[in-house]
Amino acid sequence: MYLITDYIDDPDIERSILGEPVSQDQKYQANVLLVWHERIDESYVAKFDKLQGVVRYGVGYDNIDLEVLSKRAIVFCNTPDYGVDEVSDTAVGMILNISRGISVYDRKSRLLTGQRWQEERISSLTRNSDQIIGVIGAGRIGGSVCRKLKAIGFQVVFYDPYVCSGHEKMLGVGRVESLAELLSISDQVSIHAPLTRETRAMVDDKFVSLMKKGSGLVNTARGEIIASLDVIEQGLKSGQLGNVALDVLPEEPPQFTHSLIRSWQDDESWLSGRLIINPHSAFFSQRAFREMRENAALNVKRILDGQEPLNIIKR
Repeated sequence: MYLITDYIDDPDIERSILGEPVSQDQKYQANVLLVWHERIDESYVAKFDKLQGVVRYGVGYDNIDLEVLSKRAIVFCNTPDYGVDEVSDTAVGMILNISRGISVYDRKSRLLTGQRWQEERISSLTRNSDQIIGVIGAGRIGGSVCRKLKAIGFQVVFYDPYVCSGHEKMLGVGRVESLAELLSISDQVSIHAPLTRETRAMVDDKFVSLMKKGSGLVNTARGEIIASLDVIEQGLKSGQLGNVALDVLPEEPPQFTHSLIRSWQDDESWLSGRLIINPHSAFFSQRAFREMRENAALNVKRILDGQEPLNIIKR
């Protein structure tokens, strides 16, 4: 038996693969959980006597206490094999937007008089082929971003100490051996790393200070890789960050009273067009959403059938 803990109101896809989910009055008899946002911690797991596995919709598992599952010998799997094109396309779109000043020009155009039309210039804009894009993390999504950026003429380098030697040759892009080097040479930095102890709060004041002045920052990975919105606000106000595009935030939803969020909502002139925020939506297309649910359900089936599931995450 399986239980969908949250978010999915109509389990038509899951039902087609697994049959009916367990009824609410018997939910604590479930053998496997399908999880979206539900916090899976010790108090939650303690209610399930027969639990064998937990499968999370999506890649991140910040809401899963792996230590608790490990103690109970409960297998945990995420679902990373979907939405690669959607997220990488979003990152590339954000990079192109910054590169060509699209959002900034849009805001400026609203204030132009007829005499100044076509005379407004963003003097810092350069040709794409003259720009270096630094990619942090060259796995499924980061690697896709590298290939797509190279195809449209950018110079691309990545930093990823966890991929094998020669990975850069497969991608056809450059590789640097330190994060500091990547930050110092990149005109824009695009983050595609998982959230780990190493990467949590990685983007802090020191990180920003090591970037080229006026460079761009794109994050379509995990929100908590950024230490706080204060870091982004200070970087933008000082000009150390020229532009920022975020699909994810350190806290979601954000505190709408935060001064940066208020400035963004009010389209204040100092910020206008320089900050893009999307509501953690880069992964989504109808096809990707369906693939995610199908892949998660198929992994649940493997557990229920006594087979080895895919994408096991160990503590």
